[in-house]
Amino acid sequence: MTNQSEPAHDQSEPAHDRSDGGLSAIISERRQLINLAYRLLGSLAEAEDAVQETYARWYAMSRQQQDAIASPGAWLTKVASRICLDLLGSARARRETYVGEWIPEPLPDRNGWIGGRPGTATAATADPADRVTLDESVSMAFLVVLESMTPAQRVALILHDVFRYSFAEIAEITGRTPAACRELASSARRRIRASGPPEAPAARQAGLVRNFKQAWEARDIGTLIGLLDPGATLTADGGGIVSAALRPVEGGERIARYLVDIAKRTPGNATILERSVNGRPGLMVRREGFTTGVYAFEVGDDRIQHIWAVRNPDKLRPWMMR
Repeated sequence: MTNQSEPAHDQSEPAHDRSDGGLSAIISERRQLINLAYRLLGSLAEAEDAVQETYARWYAMSRQQQDAIASPGAWLTKVASRICLDLLGSARARRETYVGEWIPEPLPDRNGWIGGRPGTATAATADPADRVTLDESVSMAFLVVLESMTPAQRVALILHDVFRYSFAEIAEITGRTPAACRELASSARRRIRASGPPEAPAARQAGLVRNFKQAWEARDIGTLIGLLDPGATLTADGGGIVSAALRPVEGGERIARYLVDIAKRTPGNATILERSVNGRPGLMVRREGFTTGVYAFEVGDDRIQHIWAVRNPDKLRPWMMR
């Protein structure tokens, strides 16, 4: 399994005089801003663009204006969140014209993906009824539920439950009252709790995904059906660039037959590898040195409930060298 200590990205840090005493503190915020923007947007590429724009606005100010800001980190977070709010609004229109199903961009090993601000309570000490744990906040299942929320709900939930901003701070970012932001986060939390059964323990998930991989490689329809919940769903994202089911495939037996059909049509040199996908056990398919698909799983009640198959090559760039 791969290990990634920092989020994968290609864009360089803003080029400025590194002798500037405050520069290192400003640049050090980049990792958290990427984490925030990815959770809000569901796209690493869009998250990097949002953070780049945030830094552009910071450096467009005069030194005097910068020095007048008491907390540059808070300023950067506020600007990045507002940029993401704007992008979320336009993203809804873009995704209505997207070819097939749109799935958030999958990420490799989650070690580089963080939540929370220094000096604040951790997930272990916070009230579990009022927080989303770090693991949940980057899982594919969580990100997919976020897609069903309004931009304001999404921002309120992520900033409060994951990054531990107060509702007063969120109100300043969203232009709403603290009470309204609290209700936004509460309604978003209810939507998440209603989205599906509790997840299986990590070891159980890993075992099911490993058995699934072996059965898929063996084209064993019977075993695949046994691993899948009868009401399971497979959602594929090819983006109109590569072949993928345009609508979700529903039912364990239909999914098993669909996957075996894919295996039969896939050249023999394709390899299925176990990988961490958004912090959960998943699979990566490689062919001739290129990653052609990443599969994320939701496991509950000892069966696979949902599979997200990302085949759009534009969403697989962080996986190409893995």
